[in-house]
Amino acid sequence: MRSFALQKEVSTKLMKGLLDLIILQFLSNQPMHGYQIISQIRKTFGVYFGPSTVYPLLNSLEKKDLVKSEWNMDCERPRKIYSLTSNGQNMLNFTEESLNLICRKITVKSTKDQNQTEQTQPAVGVIAKRGISEQASRLRFQIR
Repeated sequence: MRSFALQKEVSTKLMKGLLDLIILQFLSNQPMHGYQIISQIRKTFGVYFGPSTVYPLLNSLEKKDLVKSEWNMDCERPRKIYSLTSNGQNMLNFTEESLNLICRKITVKSTKDQNQTEQTQPAVGVIAKRGISEQASRLRFQIR
């Protein structure tokens, strides 16, 4: 049970660190308002980041010209709609490539360590090493 709590903590920390990338990824699919982004994060990753986290991040991304916003007045309640800029798309591409490179390096290092471990230690040590590689693959899969 303790292991699950630790995994949840690590997952939340990763999400927080990658939240700007996640928001850019969502906006690359379609323009969204803030509440849609919050809901999509919760639905996709099972982690809740509230308005006090998401809206300041959206403002920061807008100041960096990674997203732009427009007011949609066609609805009953006006909403600020965020969309990805070309700079945002470039940053998203760069960040995805960087993350994929990191994941590949973790996987390669894990495989090299695994091969060395198989030669010198019992199989129990190998199971722990494989877990790192599988987690990196899952992270890569979830981000894409």
